[in-house]
Amino acid sequence: MSSIEHVVVIGLGYIGLPTAAILASNGVNVVGVDVKQANIDAINRGEVPFVEPDLNIQVAGAVSKGMLKATTETPHAEAYILAVPTPFNADKSADLSYIEAAARGMAPTLKGGELVILESTSPPGATQHLANYLIELRPDLSLDEADGKPVIHVAHCPERVLPGRVMIELVTNDRIVGGITPAAAQMASALYQTFCQGQIHLTSATTAEMAKLVENSYRDVNIAFANELSVISDKLNIDVWELIELANFHPRVNILQPGPGVGGHCIAVDPWFIVAAAPEEAKIIRQARETNDAKPQWVIDKVKSHIQGSSGDAVAILGLAFKPNIDDLRESPSVAITAQLAKELPDTKVLVSEPHIETLPKELAEMPNVSLVSTEDAISHAGVVTLLVDHDVFKNLDQALLTSKDVVDTRGIWRHAVDQFQPSPS
Repeated sequence: MSSIEHVVVIGLGYIGLPTAAILASNGVNVVGVDVKQANIDAINRGEVPFVEPDLNIQVAGAVSKGMLKATTETPHAEAYILAVPTPFNADKSADLSYIEAAARGMAPTLKGGELVILESTSPPGATQHLANYLIELRPDLSLDEADGKPVIHVAHCPERVLPGRVMIELVTNDRIVGGITPAAAQMASALYQTFCQGQIHLTSATTAEMAKLVENSYRDVNIAFANELSVISDKLNIDVWELIELANFHPRVNILQPGPGVGGHCIAVDPWFIVAAAPEEAKIIRQARETNDAKPQWVIDKVKSHIQGSSGDAVAILGLAFKPNIDDLRESPSVAITAQLAKELPDTKVLVSEPHIETLPKELAEMPNVSLVSTEDAISHAGVVTLLVDHDVFKNLDQALLTSKDVVDTRGIWRHAVDQFQPSPS
């Protein structure tokens, strides 16, 4: 087991805060660092500033015991875990500015002997870039004991958890740990053994980076196949969900479900890092990304065609999150669809129902024809009802509310009800 007793976690978002909480709950003194003062204040009160099942219990317990606190300044620790965003630039290359900012906050505190772990999903070479950047900031330190200078140990351990199941999967899932050096990998492995019940697989930092990107690209390629099937099936007047269900009876076929696009901080982003690293070779991965990125516009065109045939002056949008039963809107195709519809149809009221948020994101809140309302109000006042996210609350909705409504169901949860309640052609 690890001898590390003090850890700093930089970035207290959907991955950083659960990681900080699980370490603190297992006897490690943790200081979380974040740039948002509101998040700092909430965490120090034992509160969680976003929705993730069971996380509030862990945070409240760790804070009450004095094992977890949050601040905006990076203190010294034996180990640092970076869980900051890695978005992509306009050219789809990775934006490493958040990683570099975290390094600048950390560098003055280093003395030598510390472990630095990059958890952020990153393109190949990002961990080495972090290591080199730290040495540029602190030339009195080294990555190699042969230099005779105090050494820092840098590793990559990508998160592999599903939003909504983070507190379970942090403990039960296998972890991949890639070190700049074997010693760094061993130190990181020992720290994760503090709470990880799954196997920990050691490799190089670059291979660990690629492993996470490959996992998400595999999902993206398979979702693209399902989304392409949905477009083809619509053209051929075939129920794509019935088609997939029948095909999946084959013992070696497991087609995923289509939707309005792909969102989230991983699947919608990570494949581009592979494409950027090998643009000539990553042909299938690029095509899958382009297919999934094109699906929102297909949905928009579908909704607009329904609105043109509707007598109402409002459209209901059900769901903004990128997946069911969470409040995470990152890279959500539903947000993009809603914004584009409101822009293209300025005289149409866009009534949004998202049960897991209290306020609209900024890009929608600033649009005069968009409002956040209850599910019942959205449906009752709209001629066209567009389902974008299969939240449980929508699955359990009284489907009689859809009577005489024009329905665009991108998730297939109402397809039988739509046949029953859809207005008859005139």
